[in-house]
Amino acid sequence: MAEAEYTVTGMSCGHCEASVRGEVSKLEGVKDVQVSAAAGTLKIVSAAELADDAVIAAVDEAGYSAVRA
Repeated sequence: MAEAEYTVTGMSCGHCEASVRGEVSKLEGVKDVQVSAAAGTLKIVSAAELADDAVIAAVDEAGYSAVRA
């Protein structure tokens, strides 16, 4: 198992969290996704290490920006 944390900007509500969670959950191997709009964080547990660019692209698809924390 691998864990990764990202800082996400632009989120302000539960809908924002759900959008990010939905897109990131589509990535292969993702086991758990925790998103906090209040803290601006995204935590991912996956079967194997995920490529940062894939995670950032998924967050971008949801309409937000992310960087590895």
